[in-house]
Amino acid sequence: MTENVDTKAAKHFAGCEIKVEDTKFSGEVIEAEQKPKHFRQKRNKQKKFKIDPDALQRHSRGPAVSETGVKTNLFKRKLKQKEIYLQFSNEQAARTEILRNEEEGFMEAEEGECTAEYTQSQIVQNVDITSAAKRFNLNLGFGPYRMKYTKNGRHLLIGGRKGHVAAFDWITKRLHCEMNVTEEVVDVAWLHIETMYAIAQKNWVHFYDNQGTELHCVKQMNSVNRLEFLPYHFLLASGNEVGYLCWLDTSIGEMVSEYNTRLGPVRIMCQNPTNGVLCLAGSKGVVSMWSPSTREPLGKMLCHPTSISSIAVDPKGTYMATCGLDKSVKIWDVRSLSGPTIEYKIRMPAQHMAISQKGLLSLAMGNVCEVHKKPNYVSPSHAYITQKCDDFIHGMQFCPFEDVLGVTTRKGFQSLLVPGAGEANFDALEANPFQTKSQRRENEVRALLDKIPSEFIALDPAAIGQVDVPTFKEKIDAKKQLLYLKPPTVDFKRANKMKGKGGSANTAKVKKIVKNAKKREFVKEMKGIKQEIFREHKVQSTESAEDKPKHVLDRFKSKKRS
Repeated sequence: MTENVDTKAAKHFAGCEIKVEDTKFSGEVIEAEQKPKHFRQKRNKQKKFKIDPDALQRHSRGPAVSETGVKTNLFKRKLKQKEIYLQFSNEQAARTEILRNEEEGFMEAEEGECTAEYTQSQIVQNVDITSAAKRFNLNLGFGPYRMKYTKNGRHLLIGGRKGHVAAFDWITKRLHCEMNVTEEVVDVAWLHIETMYAIAQKNWVHFYDNQGTELHCVKQMNSVNRLEFLPYHFLLASGNEVGYLCWLDTSIGEMVSEYNTRLGPVRIMCQNPTNGVLCLAGSKGVVSMWSPSTREPLGKMLCHPTSISSIAVDPKGTYMATCGLDKSVKIWDVRSLSGPTIEYKIRMPAQHMAISQKGLLSLAMGNVCEVHKKPNYVSPSHAYITQKCDDFIHGMQFCPFEDVLGVTTRKGFQSLLVPGAGEANFDALEANPFQTKSQRRENEVRALLDKIPSEFIALDPAAIGQVDVPTFKEKIDAKKQLLYLKPPTVDFKRANKMKGKGGSANTAKVKKIVKNAKKREFVKEMKGIKQEIFREHKVQSTESAEDKPKHVLDRFKSKKRS
């Protein structure tokens, strides 16, 4: 090596296959037989870990799309590139499971102990300060109370039978409003955002904002026992004392459907969050499923030989839990509507049930609340958590995205800590517990644009992505019969020509004249049909516009200038 070549550069390139030549002394080359250590280290770091095939199967989006039917090479290349992107995304999703190797934060008891023996005070002493602040009691004197959490789990609404109503942010304990409606409060429900809620009072259903101002009173919903809000359809569903089910579209303020179920008073009702179907439990042990588009139930299940005391559907819409007066709890697969997957006995019938995002089942038996750990997989031999409340339980619900169970009694409200109950990884575009005012407004607009019509409420949630092929074909055939018919073919047959009269040229000329005449007749007939259809449509539209009552959205229509 000459003095003009830097020794550091020589050491750096000593293991490479690149030739380094001196500008003054040509012909002198630096070569090495071995590669440097840092190159081997980088190669070792870049080695890909083997992906679990089960994880790949879980994240797979199905088999690759076949190229049959794709004509051009350009679209074939695009299809191959898309499949490469999908395969790469599946591998990345499966690889991220390496970082999520922890299970839910359930309590683990030592040998010879049971988690049901742990009290709430012991749990509070062994958790962090933020979690300990979520355990609190509200001693109120206007019960019994009903309660509802918002979709993102940040706000709480409670209503007492003696008229007391309160809405607040239960995490920061910031009160939105508190009032007494001087009337019996039967049930409460949040609407699509935390600034509006509905209260089923003695006679009718009233709407309020988060300042306690009454917005509207729906007198068509009278003597209501239970309220449920469908967030993806913007429907407020209610069941009353007579047995009527009502669906109110809160986005436009119109009643979608109302009919009698002929099942008696509606006292036990819940919704399936996946498809928006209402589940009603009757005194004959039958659970019926209802939608606003049909007056007959979509499905019926004979669950118990006795009356049903409570029902609950898990947030994923897969399993349904029922409890009867025979002291038996049964877990059903809603997708198949077949026999129970799990069945076990409890010491007394449960008057209320709730299922958390992680599959924990809560049972209210008198003044005792029991939480069972994932009963949809195996029959629990003992309770996961047991808590004795200060009075008879009248309502309960797991808080979304929190390890908290809200319980309402005759005296007030209690917040219980249930480790492992909530989902820790939330989708901020779906339900954000930390959303700001601007995010809330944007989310409301997006939800209105993505609103699902009530006609799509069915047992199969995938029906919304399907096409009604028979009806679509009927519409196309009807249009073809009226306005899209081809000109009729002319069967031209000339009489036997006499000898020496005319020829082939004359025959073709006469045939063309006849075809043109038939075509003019067909065009004239089609014009008459079109004008008649347009005239009837115009008359119907003007009559409907005159007879139709004013709509709440008419103020957004453009006014025609005279």
